[in-house]
Amino acid sequence: MDDASDSFETVEPIGMRVVIRKDEDKKETKGGIQLPDNIEIPTITGRIVSVSAEVEITAELPLKQYDKVLFNPKGAIPVDFEGDNRLFVVDVENVVAVFRKT
Repeated sequence: MDDASDSFETVEPIGMRVVIRKDEDKKETKGGIQLPDNIEIPTITGRIVSVSAEVEITAELPLKQYDKVLFNPKGAIPVDFEGDNRLFVVDVENVVAVFRKT
């Protein structure tokens, strides 16, 4: 099989799911203490990079592409699509908050 045919350009979620790019893990505490490289504060925020067609047409779900969200990482499925492994497919029920500017 040709390597070019194996490469993907996009990931489109199916069903009531979104694809989230997880924010970088923090290497420093709020107080300014630098953490060793092997210790990270887990971050469960990120930006929606793709929504399924089903989510897009559901008016009760206020989720759109580029929204910053808080999500439960237990149900998140990692996507081995990029080298940094920060993409996750997440059920909308695991998206617990959307950050909005007022």
